[in-house]
Amino acid sequence: MLKLDILVLSVHPDDAELGCSGTILKHIAHGKKVGMVDLTRGELGTRGSAEIRDQEAAASAKILGLAVRENLGLPDGFFENTREYQLKVIAAIRKYQPSIVITNAYHDRHPDHGRANELVETSAFLAGLRKIETSVESALQDAWRPDLVLHFIQDNYIRPDILIDVTDFWDKKIESIRAFGSQFHNPEWEGEPQTYISSPEFINVVAARAMEFGKSIGVKYAEGFTSRKILGVDNLFSLK
Repeated sequence: MLKLDILVLSVHPDDAELGCSGTILKHIAHGKKVGMVDLTRGELGTRGSAEIRDQEAAASAKILGLAVRENLGLPDGFFENTREYQLKVIAAIRKYQPSIVITNAYHDRHPDHGRANELVETSAFLAGLRKIETSVESALQDAWRPDLVLHFIQDNYIRPDILIDVTDFWDKKIESIRAFGSQFHNPEWEGEPQTYISSPEFINVVAARAMEFGKSIGVKYAEGFTSRKILGVDNLFSLK
């Protein structure tokens, strides 16, 4: 069994790269095992295809140094927070037994993001109930509940509960985003329909948000997260 310190469960391939890849890179550099499970293949995306997104996700996983990346294959745009899909997410959480789960924003311009947040939050709690049975390769799984579920911040501005300095990992974060060449600005895809995220300005928007968060804690770039759980630290000197 591959036990992870952090499991990122986000709905579309590229959501995690945009929202928390700096934090992923920083914790991997500190020796933590981080993996990613994409809920859907992003098959409803305007540009590219599910097969292309699969290839791009694999390329990004190598850039980030993930211990594992897999895809649950839930229906893009049409999944719900139902028992059927909860059991799939529960099985993924129990498979990797992470201490921390990171998922999508709790509300956003894209309705999939908020629904994914609800699905993952619900499943993370249910994963700790031993009377809910799930299995992998016919073997029953042990109950497992992560210590913490965090949500990264996406298109809508949400006041963060915590900020992580990712300045030293910013260039690698951008490299992981650009691995999704079908989705973001790329001259090779000029013949495809243009979208909000494919404009040359979009990456500047991502940087501006990170710089705004960074300014709040006296660094160049930061990523923000929210939590439904009240967060605590060991001592006041851990705070900036």
